[in-house]
Amino acid sequence: MTSALTLPTGNQLGSSRLEAPSGSQPLPFELDHLLQLRMPGLIATRRHLHSHPELSGEEFETAALIARELSLAGLRPRMLPKGNGVICDIDGRPDGPVIALRADIDALPLTDSKDVPYRSTVDGVCHACGHDVHTTVMLGVGMLLAQLADLGELPGRVRLIFQPAEEILPCGSLEVIEAGGLDDVVQIFALHCDPNLPVGQIGLRVGPITAAADNVTVRLTGPGGHTARPHLTVDLVDALGRLITEVPSLVSRRVPANSGLLLVFGHASAGTRYNVIPSEASASGTLRVMDRDTWELAPKIVGQVIRDVVAPTGATVDLEYLRGRPPVCNDSRAIQVLTAATVSALGPEGVAETPQSMGGEDFSWYLEYVPGALARLGVGRSGPNVDLHRASFDADERAIPVGVRLMVQTALRALAAVR
Repeated sequence: MTSALTLPTGNQLGSSRLEAPSGSQPLPFELDHLLQLRMPGLIATRRHLHSHPELSGEEFETAALIARELSLAGLRPRMLPKGNGVICDIDGRPDGPVIALRADIDALPLTDSKDVPYRSTVDGVCHACGHDVHTTVMLGVGMLLAQLADLGELPGRVRLIFQPAEEILPCGSLEVIEAGGLDDVVQIFALHCDPNLPVGQIGLRVGPITAAADNVTVRLTGPGGHTARPHLTVDLVDALGRLITEVPSLVSRRVPANSGLLLVFGHASAGTRYNVIPSEASASGTLRVMDRDTWELAPKIVGQVIRDVVAPTGATVDLEYLRGRPPVCNDSRAIQVLTAATVSALGPEGVAETPQSMGGEDFSWYLEYVPGALARLGVGRSGPNVDLHRASFDADERAIPVGVRLMVQTALRALAAVR
């Protein structure tokens, strides 16, 4: 557990201001001015979160910081049952609909390799996927929408969801849903950092925007033995080699080519001595697939192929197939709202078409219950971009006010559209 998260004071922070492009529209009631005043604090928050990351399921102090900041804005946040996530309703007109905005707050088990003042202070943990940016954007949105609510100008209720455990299974989104996070919600929206887009552009797509993602773990066992006499035992290293080289291609031959199935093993382990055939071996990886129908069939197909490949070796197979998340499938009406909000916040040039990604995102589980959409927030930095889930990943902080303006516009347009 990290030390208590207290925001730094007196820090000299770099400029994060991004001039509004031509064609954009100001936020109502001078909220742009309020956002400008809030930006130094928001940047401080982002950098502090980046310096003090918490792993999936352990986001207790991150959640406490979020709750404190929302309370300072005059809101009444409530903790999820485990205390590592936050839900906060911003109450506008009682006769209006309920719109939800979601941010994920967990970090990854990687050692931060950046040379920056806000580098992670927690060994082996860093925000390599931009969740610190997502959290900061949503805090900014909460501050601005709270101001609108105080003025009596919020035409409904906006629910902010600060979700834990997006990076692991079981998914944190399921905890939020079980805790009533979607009660009365008619639409839900989210942003995700995209280093392949420049700041000031928003990636949008109707239909599937991510892939389904499952975890596959295979354990092989045998009697073990001497490397001089493999014929008297089961050679698990040979069996493991066949497993990790043959199974991925064979599985892809059992499904339609346009399903986009990808099985990749990221870990393999067998033995500790050069002259000992081990009695245990294992491999684990992810299965990703673009097509929902193929995702439904994947566990049966993978299990059969693994057993067929390993059977001739004589090894005993124990397969753990952990269901992860379906594809995020963006609702067309929700994308219309996001598109209009992007044009308002950034002008027509801010809209970018984005392809379907092979990455998984547990925002998909919310969309099993209510319509909504996920957009990609451009955070690309000058020079070579670094992909998500790398220890050197960083985001251009000018994307934070872009994200805040976009999500405020999204909430207002969604509330107006479903009245």
